[in-house]
Amino acid sequence: MSHTPHELAEEFPDKVDRIHELKTENNHFRKLFDEYHDVNRAVHRAETNIEPLDSIAEQELRKKRMRLKDELAQIIG
Repeated sequence: MSHTPHELAEEFPDKVDRIHELKTENNHFRKLFDEYHDVNRAVHRAETNIEPLDSIAEQELRKKRMRLKDELAQIIG
């Protein structure tokens, strides 16, 4: 598969060490991180027509990704 945009390390390049630390020490963060990763991959598959979705479903996935990213960003600090 091609490069997947919006990976957290790209979204927060200055916080990569903090993200790694939180993934290993904070179960809630790890759960959100895994969910973000799954949703982000689903959005990418929809956008590249690997697994097309109708526009409403794709939009809902994007909104979910944004909510997860916002929550993760608050924890990352």
